[in-house]
Amino acid sequence: MNHKPEREHALTQWLEGALERRVTLTPCASDAGFRRYFTIDAAPQWLAVDAPPATENTRQFIQVAELLRGAGVAVPTIAAADTTRGFVLVENLGPRQFAAELDSDNALNLYGEALFTLLAVAQAPQDNTLLPAFDAAFIRRELELFTQWFTGPLLGLTLSAAEQAMLDDFFKQLTAQALAQPQVVMHRDFHSRNLLIKAGGGLAVIDFQDAVIGPITYDLASLLRDCYVRLPAADVRRWALAYGDMAIDAGIMPRTSADKFLRDFDWIGLQRHIKVLGIFARLHLRDGKSTFLPDLPRVISYVQEVAAAYPQLQAFAAWFNDRVVPLCKTQPWYRPQPESDIDVTGVL
Repeated sequence: MNHKPEREHALTQWLEGALERRVTLTPCASDAGFRRYFTIDAAPQWLAVDAPPATENTRQFIQVAELLRGAGVAVPTIAAADTTRGFVLVENLGPRQFAAELDSDNALNLYGEALFTLLAVAQAPQDNTLLPAFDAAFIRRELELFTQWFTGPLLGLTLSAAEQAMLDDFFKQLTAQALAQPQVVMHRDFHSRNLLIKAGGGLAVIDFQDAVIGPITYDLASLLRDCYVRLPAADVRRWALAYGDMAIDAGIMPRTSADKFLRDFDWIGLQRHIKVLGIFARLHLRDGKSTFLPDLPRVISYVQEVAAAYPQLQAFAAWFNDRVVPLCKTQPWYRPQPESDIDVTGVL
């Protein structure tokens, strides 16, 4: 049964009570979750959010917003909320999405601003009563999405016992690397579609309700090896190291070698991209959201390149290239990938 019209009617009634006026809602941007967003004719400075309580934790959203705002991160103001029904009235920060506005001329400034914003997120108080730990069990659940949705249901690949054992060993390597890193407040989806350019300048952060306490390089990898835009490899390396220096100066990471930091960055990015392959496949197969399929080849190319760069990961790299990539190439969504989606001018 489709409950959307019923929920939209209830949301409208709730808003009219909160705003004390009649309103008309118009659907706008959606995301990979089950939240729906609406503009409000009588109050364009606000957005109405329908966050079904069966899948979305509105109370968590509000509390994480308060945590980040207290750390100096620009997040939407929340004017009213019904946490039981999952209705929220939030600030409309405007349509200027980082991803949509990014070009060769502004990339340097935008990524510089994004790195400073990320540093503020990472320095937020580590509230263990609010934020879950990105622990071994959490990481394993994410990694298993790869076989649960991508290799099996999407590609039709049946794994042998030897292949499953190889993947188990690979997953353990990635998990150990993640847990050995300094742990900070982690947005968990810090990328170009979750950053907005404010009218007065600066960046605001959205979609932060799934924040955890986890490895310091995770959000950095989400940003610089973005699933939706590919940056030149030299800029990725240079900007990653610049952020590492910023984190050391801020006191949230001990001094370490460039090679060690880049390996942490590479391996946690690999963990994220293995998970994302499963997430995008699930969005298509289970949720009917196929708009993410064209981004799969970019993620696949990240997996190939990072795995190939480390001798410890050669068993996985060879298997992925021999068994997975040929099946990907038969899919209608597969396209060869350029070295980057954007040229960057200047030095950060």
